[in-house]
Parts: sequence; structure tokens; C-alpha cells
Amino acid sequence: MQTVEVGRGLEALFKPQSIAIFGASDDVTKIGGRPLQFLQKYGYAGRIYPINRKAGLVQSLPGYAALADVPEAPELAVIAVPPAGVLEAVQDCARRGVKAAVILSAGFSEMGEEGSRLQAQIGDVARASGMRIVGPNCLGAVGVPDRSIATFSVALEAGFPTAGAVGIVSQSGNLGSFTLRLAGERGLGISRLLTTGNECDVDIADAIASLVSDPGTSVILCCMETCRDGEKLRQAMAMAREADKPLVVLKVGVSEAGSAAAASHTGALAGSDAIFDAVLRQGGAIRVPSIEQLLEVGHALSVVGAARLPRGSRVAVLTASGGFGVLLADAASAQGLALPKLRAETQQRILSIVPFAAPSNPVDMTAQVSSRPEVLAQVLDAVAQDDSCDALILQSANAFHMPRLRDVFLEALTQVRRDHPSRLIVLCARAPQEVRTQLAALGFPMIEGIDAACATLAALMRFGARGPAPAAAFDIARSPLDADAFATEASAKGVLAEAGLPVPQEVIIATRDQALAAARRLGFPLVLKIVSPDIAHKTEVGGVFVGVRSEAQLIEEYDRLLERVALNAPQARIAGVLLAQMVQGGVELILGTTQDPVFGPMVMVGLGGIFAEILQDVSLQPAPVDEVRATEMLRSLKAFPLLDGARGRPKADVQAAAQAIAALSRFAVRHAQSVAEIDINPLMVLDQGRGAYALDALLVPVSPKSPVPPAPSAEKANP
Repeated sequence: MQTVEVGRGLEALFKPQSIAIFGASDDVTKIGGRPLQFLQKYGYAGRIYPINRKAGLVQSLPGYAALADVPEAPELAVIAVPPAGVLEAVQDCARRGVKAAVILSAGFSEMGEEGSRLQAQIGDVARASGMRIVGPNCLGAVGVPDRSIATFSVALEAGFPTAGAVGIVSQSGNLGSFTLRLAGERGLGISRLLTTGNECDVDIADAIASLVSDPGTSVILCCMETCRDGEKLRQAMAMAREADKPLVVLKVGVSEAGSAAAASHTGALAGSDAIFDAVLRQGGAIRVPSIEQLLEVGHALSVVGAARLPRGSRVAVLTASGGFGVLLADAASAQGLALPKLRAETQQRILSIVPFAAPSNPVDMTAQVSSRPEVLAQVLDAVAQDDSCDALILQSANAFHMPRLRDVFLEALTQVRRDHPSRLIVLCARAPQEVRTQLAALGFPMIEGIDAACATLAALMRFGARGPAPAAAFDIARSPLDADAFATEASAKGVLAEAGLPVPQEVIIATRDQALAAARRLGFPLVLKIVSPDIAHKTEVGGVFVGVRSEAQLIEEYDRLLERVALNAPQARIAGVLLAQMVQGGVELILGTTQDPVFGPMVMVGLGGIFAEILQDVSLQPAPVDEVRATEMLRSLKAFPLLDGARGRPKADVQAAAQAIAALSRFAVRHAQSVAEIDINPLMVLDQGRGAYALDALLVPVSPKSPVPPAPSAEKANP
């Protein structure tokens, strides 16, 4: 059994010296006929071996009855035979030493149990031989510079993609093919296309990593439905980050219905969208909500280059119309971009050029720019020199479709690019394709539509401002957790305290006398809580009393608590009553972890107490996190002003809260094989310098049953 590093061994898909096509057909409308037609039509320079049991000529090329009859071991095999014949073809390829195979045939895991067994056998051949296998049920691969074509996509019927630096990977064949076609219409040059289908061997992480390793690819566009191996995806994203190659991801399945459909389509577990979002964000990927934005961001990145992206989010808007300026300002603000006022000297310079301009931000240059190119160039130069903004948006409704105005703008933009070669300037405008190409060569991405322009710029700036690589989970030694830790709140808090989470002083009591003795040690006020392995939510059975302030009240409430629990949970085993110091004041947070079946432990923090489920103001990150990232999680909450001294409140101990988040995340990773979920609600964050305390805790053990993937659907790859 051979192990393959993520993304390795895929060069034969894109740069093969020879290709064999199983199921090759004279009929160019068939799946086995189209790859052969495309290879010849678009000038593939390598050797082509059609394999067809009838042999003879196939589309004017000599055919072979079997792979054994071919005069050499082809580097790449394209398999387009009925599913019952695929395993034999794959085994023949492995014996002959074929480096990679693309299985276009459908009828495997997407069809049910029997298809899944056959697919698993094909995957076993890949792992035993080291041959990489794409599919089955995929649309295949295209290496544009070498004109290597292992696909039946109708997107190639009208023409072959222009070579360029944008690579496309997709689990869905139809999405990948559609993205390829739209990219061509958008003027993007393509390096490679790879669709992975059912992923018996090569998965989406391999596909991403292969494009990272390709010197001809500088931007990666990814259409993702789900993920089968979270660790491989993390490795691929880390490779992209290290290579400074932007990874733009369209993750489908955002809604509950969409997520279920994605899972059934691919036959894989679908993690929640919030978890995917957190993983992609931590990995440095740019997530987009639509194919249109996938292409806009990809185009802009290919024009601008990662090196020109700023680390801030401050934008200056320039228009020839006050109305458009307002629209752009609203759209930019909605995307989280800031529009600072330009410096006084910049505003004075603008007014010296255009006395009637509105020079603050947005900058209304007035109609003067339509007649005098030097005015546009000078205003652009003034704003580009202002370091109070990180990027510029220049908007024009009609200039690039009118020859006179087009020349004005082109002359001004050419001058600005000479003077400010590294400045990020996005054009919000429409233009003929030849003009767009000319502007792209100058480093100006053009986006039609105000919302689209601002969304694209925001995506670029988020990528430029992405933080450092995440902490490595493998630095934390794994160990099982003793089963006793799961028994009660007290046992859970005991192991969490050992892991570095502060808890109030508390003791388990079983009699009135023990309660009085403990109270004298702890001091008032106090909290009473029932301790039972059978009661997870104590308040629901009347098992909590807060605010015991005297010995007499302690005895009274101790008896009442036991009576309420006996009435509401008569079958529960009672291990005693927890007597704890009462923590007063502060901000309540909810802190917890969950075990995702694909990505492992995730840590969450949000506004806690009774508001947790109502407001759902939470931040989620893959565990572990360090204190810096934990602080970022806190600052991302809408409720963060409550921690930061809003409306005259004292500032809370954010550092202590961040330390608690980081400690819990390490605990979750260390005990991932034992702990499925952790719930700390509330984590009480006191005033600055006074700490944060876990007032309640619940540990949920991992179920002995492994998660079962949802039943697959019968959807096949579409061209």
C-alpha cells in the first residue's frame, strides 16, 4: 500500500506525453467520442491510443482491442466504459504502469450500496499501485497549455480556453464546466481544470494542492460541495498560503436543504456551513457566495496579483456624480469597508484642481473629468498619494463606451499607474472587451455593478489582511479522558480547572452539617446546585438556587432544592449538592466545543446566559486557538462593546476570557477521542484584572457509534 502526499502525482493529468482512451468511439456525441475529438481538434501534441474492443480505426486513429496491445504504457488513461467494466480497465492500467486515470463513467456511490462497493475496489487499486485516479462520475481534467484533454464537457465544443494563470477545481462537473465557460466569456486565461466527482482517490484537497504546485497557476478558483478529509484540505490551504496563491472558494450547501443535497450528491458527510466558513477563513481562503463573484474575484486577483493587496480596509471612492458616490459609499459600508475623510492637504489639492468638487470621501470630481484628462489624472494622483486610504474605487457610468471619454480615462489611468505602480485601484464601470483587456494589462480590474465592485474589493482586502497561519494542532499530545470526568458538573469543572479554566471555589455536600461547615469556609453569598449523573440541565428540574446569604437561608434552600428535584426527577441518582461561591457582576459568555466529523474539534464563544440561543451571537474557529486568535473571536462578536466598556460600563477582563477560550480549545484537541462536546454557560467575565470564571460545565462523551454518511442520490455528472 502506497501513501501519497496531498496533491502529488497529478502532473500526468495535465502534461501527459501519451493518452489512452478506454471506450473510444467514432460517435463524437458519446462520452467516449468527445475526448478523442477534442484532442485532435485542439492540437494535442502527444500520442493518442483509442481502446475499443472492435479495434480498427477510431476517428481516423488506429484503435486497440486492449491496453496490452498498446506499444507503450500511456501516462494518462481516460475511462469511458460501462461501470461493470471500469474495475478491469483500472486494474489493466495499474499493471501496465499508467500514472493517472480519469474515470468519466457514472454508476458508483451515487447509485447506492453496490456502486459504493465497486468504487471502493477502484480506490483500493489506486492506493495499492500509486496510480492516481480521478472520479468516477466526474467531468475530468484539462491542461490548457499542453492541450491535454480528458473531459467530455460541452464547454469545449465552441472553443478552447485561452491560456492564463487561473486554475479551476470543482467537485461538481457541471459547476466546473459552467465556471470554465463563464471564465472564457469574462476574458480570464485558464491554466488547468480538474473536476473530482466521487473522489475514490483524488479529492478536492489534492486538486487544490496540484494547482498550488503548478508554476503556471497564480489564482485558484474552487467549487466545493463538501469535504471528505479535513486534514488534507487544511494542508492544501496551508500550501496555497505559503505559496501566496489566492484560493477563492464557492462553497455550496449553505442552507439546510442545500447542505443535505450536497451530501447526498457526493455521498459524503456534510459539515455545518458555519464550520466550513470558519475552516476556510482560518485557512486563508476567500469565500464567495456565487459563481458570479467567484469569477469577479478571480479576475481581479489575476489582474492585480496578491502582492498589490493592502492589509487595511479603508477605501476612497471617486466619481463624477454625487449620487453614484452615495450609492458606492453605502455598498462599501455594507461590505465592512471604511470610508475615512481624506487628509486636509489632499482635499485642498483636489479643490485647487476642481474648485466645485466635493473633496472629502466620496470624492465628487464633477463633469470636469469628462473633458480634461489632466484633471482626472491629477485628482487620482492626489488621492493615490493619501495614506489615509488603502484602495481606490473609480466609478464611471459611460466613459469607456464613448471614444472621446475613453481616451481621457485611458490617458489618465496610464499616467496614474506609472506614478503609483503598486496602488490598488478598482474600476466600477462597463467597457468593451478590448478596453477591459487593455486596462487589465495596466493592472486595473473592472467590475460591472456597484454592489459587485464593492463585494469584490472587500474580498481582495480581506485576503490582504488575513492573519498568520493557525496554531498547529499536532503540537498537542492526544490522551483519553477518564470516564468519571463526564459524570457531573463538578467532575467536569474539576478536569477543566486542571486544564487552566478558572472555576469558583466549590465543594460537594451531602448533609446540612456539611453545608454549614463549607459555607463558613467559602463565605456568603453562595450558589446551590444539584449533582446528578442523570441531570444535564439542572434548572429544568429546579436544581439550582442562586443567592444564599445566611446560614438559615442555606438550610432552608438546601432542603427545598432536594424536594424539587425529587418531585421533578424522581428516578435521578443524586450524588449530593454543589455549594459554590457566587460570582457577582460581569458579562456572561457561552463557551464550548463540538466535534465535527470532518474537521475535528471546533471552539465557540458567544453572548451567554439566557440570550445564547435567542441572539446566536457567536464566533467559531477550528481548535486549537492561541490567545491572539481567541481575542479576535471575542472582538468579532456583536456583543463585544459590552466587554469593551460601552455606555460607561467598566471594561471586562478580555485577556482572561481569551485565556479561557485558548485553554478550552487545547483541552478539546487533547481529548478529542473522548469528548464530543463541551458546554460552559456561562463563562462570567469580570471587570478588567478580576478574571473570568466557568460557572457551569457539561462534558458530552464521544458516542461509540461512528457517524454514517447520508444516503447518496442518483445524480450523475453533467457536462
